[in-house]
Amino acid sequence: MGAGFVAFLTVMGIIPRLMQLTKTMRFVQAYEGAVISGAVFGGWETLNMNHFFLSEWLAVPVGLLAGMFVGMLAAALTEVLNVLPILAKRIGFGSKIIILLMAIVFGKIAGSLFHWLYFIHHS
Repeated sequence: MGAGFVAFLTVMGIIPRLMQLTKTMRFVQAYEGAVISGAVFGGWETLNMNHFFLSEWLAVPVGLLAGMFVGMLAAALTEVLNVLPILAKRIGFGSKIIILLMAIVFGKIAGSLFHWLYFIHHS
């Protein structure tokens, strides 16, 4: 799983674009080390099925950092692929891109609510 994620980031050119956007090109080795160590650690922890129990005070910054990572990764991926304009043009929504964005937002909200309100309590 980790190697596939690293390959995806590398092939798509997301990390160089992220460094360009954040003006942090001088930290190339830090980015490389972070991606590789994150993939190795994540793969190892997935295989061992370890669980981490964090206090509420530690969970908040970890959650914020994870959210920042996902947001920056999504922004870099969207910029690299130029996904939304191409998708809107292909499905004939060129002039109604706001509808497409709102559908994505409401879909994410509905999926999150389903997960937290139903799925967790019934599994």
